[in-house]
Amino acid sequence: MHIELEPHPLARPAAFHCELPTPLGILGTPTEVLELLRLDAPAPMERSEDVRAAVRDLLRHGGYKPTGRGKPSSEYLVRAASEGELGSINLLVDACNAVSLASGLPISVVDPARTIGDLRIGCAPADSSYVFNASGQEIRVDGLLCLFDSEGPCANAVKDAQRTKTQADTTRGLVVVWGSSALPGRAEAAAAWYRELLERSGARCEDVPVIAARG
Repeated sequence: MHIELEPHPLARPAAFHCELPTPLGILGTPTEVLELLRLDAPAPMERSEDVRAAVRDLLRHGGYKPTGRGKPSSEYLVRAASEGELGSINLLVDACNAVSLASGLPISVVDPARTIGDLRIGCAPADSSYVFNASGQEIRVDGLLCLFDSEGPCANAVKDAQRTKTQADTTRGLVVVWGSSALPGRAEAAAAWYRELLERSGARCEDVPVIAARG
């Protein structure tokens, strides 16, 4: 597996794939991960205003406006945690939220069994949208840096598509940490920590190369 990266001056994503020891619906989240869903939880990384600004610049490059309901998911997590609303979903998502909350980087996690064809990262064209939750709500992603499969955009730093989200029968995960060239090494560090949390629960993880697309 690999992901092609279309030309982009700021995008430096890190990605990895994991295989779970049991289907996600019966795989519990360890207490050590749940405890990381607090703003004051000790962690090997710290969010900052510089990180927040760099992430917003990354998303603005293609013309997207990362504000309001369209702000990066990492910012949503800070608000949810501050209001005591960041609860447990499943191991893959809980570990994702913990790492994103502390690092300040948005992270996507999808079920690769629900993607179709080759994967690439690039900015979505005009009039792009997809359903992002079970109730059928849509997000417009014009100009937003997204993960694509052959069916179109399926994940980004704001909201991931419902059609490729993890479910109870999920046994594999594909993670994309939305890093920026303004934050060298940060995406890789966040991905390594995320992998460590999963591996403690018996997951087998390996890096997914993100390769520059050929012209």
